[in-house]
Amino acid sequence: MKTLIPIGAIVLGAALGYLFGTIQMYALMKNRKRQEAGKLASGWAAMPYSFGRVSILILILAVIQLVCPIFFEDAISPWLVSAGVVVGYGLTLFQQMRWRSLYRG
Repeated sequence: MKTLIPIGAIVLGAALGYLFGTIQMYALMKNRKRQEAGKLASGWAAMPYSFGRVSILILILAVIQLVCPIFFEDAISPWLVSAGVVVGYGLTLFQQMRWRSLYRG
């Protein structure tokens, strides 16, 4: 059981990070289309609602802390959840970078 908690914390964090990264990439593509169509009024409007998406990520992390307290009982598991979020989000960035390198030439 002691080895399943750290693995579960990393997997949970990675799933959350990947989901957040996927949502961010979808918003980026949508906003690029709006920018190409000339529908953005200014440069400040390039990524609207990004603060809201980050706020939702923080709220989900708080809910996970309440629903799954087993991942937050010792000193290392919260860091493992955070590391999982970084890994999951980094995976979406890596996929985007790989896609760009394949299709740019």
